[in-house]
Amino acid sequence: MTRSKPSSEPPKQPEFLVDRNLGKSVPKKLAELGWRIHLIAVEFPDDAQDIADEEWIAYGLERGWHPLCKDGRIKARAHERQPLVDNAAVLFYLDNQQLSISEMVRRIHSAQPEIYRAASRKGPAAFAIGHDGIRRTWP
Repeated sequence: MTRSKPSSEPPKQPEFLVDRNLGKSVPKKLAELGWRIHLIAVEFPDDAQDIADEEWIAYGLERGWHPLCKDGRIKARAHERQPLVDNAAVLFYLDNQQLSISEMVRRIHSAQPEIYRAASRKGPAAFAIGHDGIRRTWP
């Protein structure tokens, strides 16, 4: 039996497609902290106002990007979570929609190691980002 050589390349840093409900400041600040961020408003016309959740999620997943939002209700709606099932993917969302921009950034960034680990695993799954890290909320 031969052993494969360990890869000299570091694991690929995950990329995230950020829903417009996180605004423009949150993704900008995350990008400044080194996150690889794609904005739904850049990927779709008219600030993605007419794009259904399942459409933007599927679009990002097809490109290998993980959805990041603050609408945890997505996990409860079968048609919206179907792209996660189809792609064995993971969704991340903030567990509180009433946070300040600085608190949203703090929570997401402080959970970065956990988010990156969860992003490297297969889904389907949804994880809430809380004040003390992430927790799996679906399935």
